[in-house]
Amino acid sequence: MSRNVGTIDRVLRITLGLVLIALAFAGTVGPWGYIGLVPLLTGLVGRCPAYSLFGIRTCSAGDAPNLTGRP
Repeated sequence: MSRNVGTIDRVLRITLGLVLIALAFAGTVGPWGYIGLVPLLTGLVGRCPAYSLFGIRTCSAGDAPNLTGRP
């Protein structure tokens, strides 16, 4: 498995995830704000299952290391 989320996309996902979680924690948006865990985790891991399903990549080939452990 290789990464399919680029640097700018990762930063935006992490930021959005943290903001949503903070708003949920503060009680502003209710428990639905905890859905921010999804973009936070995909941003931290660098892989989005939905992108894989639709064949989307926002990172360049040089930014996508092979995460399978195989050469």
